[in-house]
Amino acid sequence: MLLTKHSHACVRIDADEVSVVVDPGAFTPEAKASLETADVVLVTHDHFDHVDLPLVTTAMADRPRLQVFAPASAAKALLDAGADAARVQVVTGDGRLDVEGVEVRAFTGAHGAIHEGIEVPENLGYLIGARVYHPGDSYAVPGFSVDTLLVPTSGPWTKVGDAIDFVTAVAPRRTVPIHDVMLSEIGRRSMTKFLGPDGLTRTPLHDLAPGEELEL
Repeated sequence: MLLTKHSHACVRIDADEVSVVVDPGAFTPEAKASLETADVVLVTHDHFDHVDLPLVTTAMADRPRLQVFAPASAAKALLDAGADAARVQVVTGDGRLDVEGVEVRAFTGAHGAIHEGIEVPENLGYLIGARVYHPGDSYAVPGFSVDTLLVPTSGPWTKVGDAIDFVTAVAPRRTVPIHDVMLSEIGRRSMTKFLGPDGLTRTPLHDLAPGEELEL
């Protein structure tokens, strides 16, 4: 299994000749090229930095085999944008999917709160190939073991202490920082210090640059 880090919250996972792209949002310039050869898109929630609606609907039109799996609100947004309804599947929490032969397990993890006056959307986390967990915008702890945990590190809802507690509670074998477009280079180094093996989590961390790959 090969993990490719894209900008912000987007990653690509290649397993058993199937390519899965998670959260191709508006902050991910590499998403367009990645979707041209993808088989499956997983969407955690409907925020624009996690799903670029025109980009995904255009990719579906250009690639007839491309399937999209998303929570209800994100699926509706895609359909309203003109996506092919036959290839958009609504996913619910605690569900198990067979995605082109790759096992995907969904988990309902509440989106991190920004402010009591700001509504948050339905958010799903995905365990892909029984190894990689993408939580979307959530630090909710899933009820299963995780080998490689993708950890959001910046955004209006994040907090360093919550990220540390999230990694500690999940206790993965390793972590990969994501959701990081709002961080400067100094901010990135700071977060890796807090979340890496020399910090409180004591967990190996792979700070991948956009386009960098990690063999799992």
